[in-house]
Amino acid sequence: MEKIFDSLNDAQADAVKKIDGPLLILAGAGSGKTKTVTSRLAYLIDVVGIPPANTLTLTFTNKASKEMRERALNMIAPTNYPPLLCTFHKFGLLFLKFHIHLLERKNNFVVIDTDDKKRILKKLNAEIPTPLIASEISRYKNSLITPREAYAQAELKNYKEIAKVYEEYQAYILENNLVDFDDLLALTYRLLDENQELAIETSDKYRYIMIDEYQDTNELQLKLLQKLCMTHNNLCVVGDDDQSIYGWRGAHVRNILEFDQDFENVYVVKLEHNYRSKIPILKAANALIEHNRSRLGKKLLATRGEGESVTILSSSDEVEESRKIARKIKTLIDKGIRPNAIAVLYRINALSRSLEEGLNRSGIAYRLVGGLRFYDRAEIKDLISYLRVITNHHDDFSIKRIINKPKRGLGKATIDKLELAAMREEMSLFDYLGKHTLAELEGLVRKKNAKTLKDFIKNIVSLREIADNTTYEFIDALEETFILKNIYKNMPDESDRVQNIDEFYGLFRDFIKQNPEATLDEFLNELTLQSEQDQVEGESIYIMSIHASKGLEFDHLFIIGLEEGFLPLLGDGSDIEEERRLGYVSFTRARESLSLSHVESRFYKGRRTDLQKSRFFNEAGLAKGSLIVEKNTAFKKGDLVRHKIFGAGRVIGVSKSGREFKLSINFGGNKREILASFVEKL
Repeated sequence: MEKIFDSLNDAQADAVKKIDGPLLILAGAGSGKTKTVTSRLAYLIDVVGIPPANTLTLTFTNKASKEMRERALNMIAPTNYPPLLCTFHKFGLLFLKFHIHLLERKNNFVVIDTDDKKRILKKLNAEIPTPLIASEISRYKNSLITPREAYAQAELKNYKEIAKVYEEYQAYILENNLVDFDDLLALTYRLLDENQELAIETSDKYRYIMIDEYQDTNELQLKLLQKLCMTHNNLCVVGDDDQSIYGWRGAHVRNILEFDQDFENVYVVKLEHNYRSKIPILKAANALIEHNRSRLGKKLLATRGEGESVTILSSSDEVEESRKIARKIKTLIDKGIRPNAIAVLYRINALSRSLEEGLNRSGIAYRLVGGLRFYDRAEIKDLISYLRVITNHHDDFSIKRIINKPKRGLGKATIDKLELAAMREEMSLFDYLGKHTLAELEGLVRKKNAKTLKDFIKNIVSLREIADNTTYEFIDALEETFILKNIYKNMPDESDRVQNIDEFYGLFRDFIKQNPEATLDEFLNELTLQSEQDQVEGESIYIMSIHASKGLEFDHLFIIGLEEGFLPLLGDGSDIEEERRLGYVSFTRARESLSLSHVESRFYKGRRTDLQKSRFFNEAGLAKGSLIVEKNTAFKKGDLVRHKIFGAGRVIGVSKSGREFKLSINFGGNKREILASFVEKL
């Protein structure tokens, strides 16, 4: 017993000893939550004498469950029946293997991954963007909405079609005995909800339940936990409301904020001692997050003493910013700091482009975490393929990539047929399509497709002429001709992809501005040097989005893009409190030093835009100035809300109205415009 408490502080020990009833461990960044959870599990098993089989510990990632399992097993006596410690979805899988027969299904089902799911959906409907259908079906399942209910709720024609695809998809996976990722939890809940005896038996089995990263749970996970705790209240949840940054993918911060409303007689323990960051870093993080109103409240206390002041880097533009950061990183490495102890974070993925180029120019090896390098992203590869075809009509590889982007009704079979015909005549695909008349092409493909192809060739030729005459205006002509941004319309990541396209357009204009006589070929050659940099062997620094950095820590940290509109991200549906939590998460990744960078202007949406310094500098006590007070909304499209007069409704749109946010809400078929402050989330 003494061994368990040896390295715990008073608050951690308090959390470990609290056995019965609902317990909320409010664990600040770097406060030793993993140690507390594993120590509590060891205490339950080795000291209190709870059978390991009566415990259940759920996490969000395989990495977290593996680390916790190893640490917990090292603390408890060897046992033939180790405690169940796994992810939510792994628990669902194990549960379904034993009980799915109650839904008249066989337990030899196959779990399909995201790619499998998208392939099935594409076969069912190739017209609506597959990522949009996949995202909506996932939302339906996590809200326990059946295909019939989805169809009844759908207002727009597009969403009625999605509901129809949902019905066909469900029929397909049932017929083939498949289970998708969302089913692992949705079907588990359905079994417990429809079988009272099974729910009681399961709850009696798992009498001591612990949940990690509770702030990231969604509505379905909360309902599932309530079922698992129906015969007891021994639920311990660990999390940090200040690190809830996944609202965009369904997580409900209200689950942790209102834990005491979902479960009675909650005991709260705050872990506030931070074992990661030096005092100046924590001072800035604490000051920033205190501006949030929706929080339980805690203050990180430094245990590692004083350190360097937080550095503010001011630059005129993104090129100077990346140069400054590269120079500082080089200095750190020259001093003997290992590259993998250094990281650069950003809020918006499009910002990685200038950063990557700056690091490449300085010869600094980097590894991009949780995403693709800028030039490896599909939308950027599509753009480069367009440029290649315009400069070189014989590039069959590039023409095949773009011939149906945006969609022109050309399937793989049609493209294969055309390629074969061109090969027979020993011509490039472009020359073949250009040489043959409309009537000749109609003999090979459908009439509509033949005209589409001839228009495509004509547009490429026209753009080549523009590029030869005026390179600067070429990029506008390209977008106006093909409207490439429409490829990603209604996709869940549309905003990210469009920002990347705008970043590329800005890069093109900047290159031509600096090299007025340059041709399209020269731009492509310059691009090739940037995009095909070999990965340098050996150690490298890390660059990543703030979302990807959660759970990680670095000795020396740089955060770029601290400007209004970038961090915080502003606009329809943005939530300033979640943006502030993102700032807090990013600050608290740093151990020894923290550098925050902002610029006076960036290429944004294809144009150079003057920017205002982020309000977070003032709020974190790092700069003087008046604060920007702006009402915010935690509401987004798809949220269920309640109005005191009109009752329950679903948000179908969010827009600005002065300093307030206006919601378009569907109240059972009646659409109304209501200010956000007059409704509450369900």
